[in-house]
Order: sequence, then C-alpha cells, then structure tokens
Amino acid sequence: MTTSVRVVKDTYLDSVVQLSGTRAMRAVEGVDWATAAMATPANLGTLADEGFDGDDLADAGPGDLVLAVRAASDDAAQAAHEAGRDAMFSARADETGPGAAESPARTQEEALARLPGGNVAVISVPGEHAALETHKALSAGLHVLLFSDNVPVAVEVELKTRAESLGLLVMGPGAGTAMLGRTCLGFANVVAPLAERVGAVGVVAAAGTGAQEAAVLLDRAGVGVTHVVGLGGRDLGADVGGTMGRAAVRALATDPATEAILLVSKPPDARVAATVTAQAGDTPLVAALIGLDEPGPDGATTLETGVLATLDRLGRPRPDVAAGLRAQVDGAIAAIGAERTLVRGLFSGGTLCYESLVVLGRVLGPVYSNTPVDKELGLPAPDAAHVCLDLGEEEYTRGRPHPMIDPEARLEHLREQGRDPEVAAIVLDVVLGYGAHPDPAGELAPVCAQITADGGPRVVVYVLGTEQDPQGFERQRRAFRDAECVVTETAARASLAAAAIARRDPALAEAVL
Repeated sequence: MTTSVRVVKDTYLDSVVQLSGTRAMRAVEGVDWATAAMATPANLGTLADEGFDGDDLADAGPGDLVLAVRAASDDAAQAAHEAGRDAMFSARADETGPGAAESPARTQEEALARLPGGNVAVISVPGEHAALETHKALSAGLHVLLFSDNVPVAVEVELKTRAESLGLLVMGPGAGTAMLGRTCLGFANVVAPLAERVGAVGVVAAAGTGAQEAAVLLDRAGVGVTHVVGLGGRDLGADVGGTMGRAAVRALATDPATEAILLVSKPPDARVAATVTAQAGDTPLVAALIGLDEPGPDGATTLETGVLATLDRLGRPRPDVAAGLRAQVDGAIAAIGAERTLVRGLFSGGTLCYESLVVLGRVLGPVYSNTPVDKELGLPAPDAAHVCLDLGEEEYTRGRPHPMIDPEARLEHLREQGRDPEVAAIVLDVVLGYGAHPDPAGELAPVCAQITADGGPRVVVYVLGTEQDPQGFERQRRAFRDAECVVTETAARASLAAAAIARRDPALAEAVL
C-alpha cells in the first residue's frame, strides 16, 4: 500500500461537498481508504491513526482542505486525487448564470454586501472562533444559527444575553436544525404550505432530530408548521437559563399564524422550563420533555406523545401510530430462533437515540449506550446487554461524515450486529430532508435484507421524513419493506416494536406510551 496526501491551502468546503470528494476517491479501483476533510486537529489525528505521515501535513491548518488516499499503487492514488478534485470542484467550474463566476464570500461583510436583505447568519466555524463571528452577526442585526460545537457555556450565556437585549435569536451552539417561515436551515425537512394544512404549530426545540421528528409528525397528521426554532442542547439547563427558549416562545406566541407551540427537550431544569413555558401566555403550549420522571399536564415524555397532545389541543384527530404494526411484529417473531433476545439500536439522530433509551429502558430494563440516560450504563456494555449507540457522536465521526450524510459507518455496525447470534432486533433511524444522504435506503436496505435472511435478526426501521422531502418518503419506506424490515410510523414505535420482538410479546408494539 502507498499513502498520498494533497493539501489545498485556504480552501473551505462544507461537509456535503467533502463527502462527494470522499465517495469519488473511495470508488476508484485499488483504493483502500480515502478522505477529503478540513485539516482540523481532530481530522489530522484521524489521518495519523490511518498511517499518514505527519510531515506531509505539518503546514496544514483548519482552513485548508486535505485529500488523503491509501491505495494499492501510485497510479491508483493519483486517479483517486483526480476523482476527488473533479467531484468537489468541477460542478462549481461548470456553473452558469448570474453569479456563477463570483467566488464565495470570505467574510460576513462581503456576504451581506451581496445579500443586503439577509437577516439570518449560519455560522459553522471551529468553536474557538464562534463567539467573534456571532458577535459580528449580532452587530449587523442578524439572527444566528450557530452550528459550531465546542463553545464554552460561559460564551453561550454571553452571546444569548446580548442577543436577547437586541431582540435577536442565537440558535445554538450545536444547533443543526431550523425552519424560519419555509426556509430550511441545516438538517431540515420540507413541510407542506400552511394553506394545505388545518391548524398551525410552531416548534421550539433543544434537540435537533427531536425538532425534525416533531415537525414531520405534525405535517403527516395534516397540521401546518409555521417555524422550527432550534435552541442548542444546553439552553434549558440551569447554566444557560433558557434565554433563547423564552425568546422563541414569546416570538411564536405573538405570531398570528401560530395557533399552538410544541416545546421539545430532554429533561430540562424544572425552574428554567417553567419560565420558558410561561412565555406562551394564552397560546396553547405542549411540552414534550423526553424521559422526564414526572410528566407535565399533557403527560408527554416522548416525541410521539408530545405531537399527539398537540393535536388534541388543536382539536385535530389522532392518527393510528400503531396501525398494522402488530402483524409485522408477529411475522418478525416467527422468523427468529429462541436464542435471540437482545436489542441493538444504531442511531444517526442523538435525540432519537435518547428517546429509544428511555422507551426501551421502561420495557426491557438496563440499556447501555455511549450517551446513556444513567451514567452507570455507559460503555463498554457487559455481555448479553441491550445497547443503543448514537453514531453521530464525535467518537464515531472523527475523520468521516455524519451518518445522516453518509451511511457507511453505520453499515459496518449493522453487519457486525447482524452476525451476533443473540441479537433479536436492530433499530435504525433513517433521517430524510435537506442535508441528509440522497438515497439512504439504497445504501442500507440491501444490507438489511442480507442480515434478515435465514433467521437473522429483524431490522426495525423508522424513516423520519415527509413526502415533500427530496428523497421521497414512501419510496424510502417501500425499499425497507421490500427488504423484509419492520417499518414503523414514529421513532418511539420502532423501539417498542424491537422490544416486542425481543420479548416475544406482540402487544408491546401497541402499548400506550
């Protein structure tokens, strides 16, 4: 094997474009491993672990793009570099029309000059630079979606306190999902226009895939979604104090188009939650606080129950979220041997993994995880344990794209769990929408079919999306059904179905959460 590195100085490409380069390089015959990534310390560490010479990367910094290839020959490595460059840069070179020859803006000031009516800045820079860029955006009168991680709590408090004083929002840090009006930011799903729906709900969420699940379930129930405001996972904690949660609820409560508010979070600080929900005034508000020991007046401790309670507030009918599920579970139980008793969850969405830990824990007992609800249930798990993994966490994404963008890392885990003779059911969440893989079922379903063949574990799939999403909601679900997967209507139902299979108790799939 030979290793080869190319550094493209002062060139930033977003993760989706990096992924296109990585895929193109890995598709070249003779390539064993390849990546296109920014030269951040974490990515440089990954390259060192993969055997690349540090001398080749000595001058590379976080603003530089790295193409690294390990291949069977120099010719294969060279071909991979060419394929990666073509995938990442040729589309830009071929663009035509207004602005095609214009290079990307390199500063906020330059971007605002090109789009003088803009009112939202999406900031995705290394955490140490996030505060400066956010302050600049606030000074320019812009709301901020702060995608960056690794921002200290004290800095978050400072930014949000200033934003509140200016009447602006700072969504984040670590906020990857928002929809303001019908403009999707980050990972987001396409919902139907309000004119095509009855009722209208604004979603406020300290949880990315939690916000997406809430929005798509409302849309599929025939209810409109006015806005989705992401807060970042720490906003409702005692340290941050709900600054943006209060601002978001106040804004939605005064929005004439919004008839109800759905607040989504993992268990918050109780006093903070009370100050946030109080901002709704006369506007109905449902709080779906996932895993809370003592639920609020709506009894919503899962995303499913939060949406159903919101429908109740609007006087809209509840969909049958367990329709046809028991028959699917009956078939799955009949197909596996008695030795299969364990559940494995392989999640791309952090909130969906947390919800699964809560649901499975109530039914099956202890469930271990890299993001455990109970810190005593962390990894490594003991033998014969139920396990759920959040594969979007840093330990699984170093040097590779997020599993919503690229299913490859999840395929490795899926095959591994499929070989375990004790596993009864594997839970997969499949997230559609902007930012996600263009055809996740095309990558995942064939492997699911291989696993379930000849008495293997059953794969339980929840597809998070709408029919308006570019991947096609029903098309994705059909591919998994064709692969003999159990396909559910909500994320929480997927966990219940997996537990029902492991316990040989089909009634669990229809249980009231």
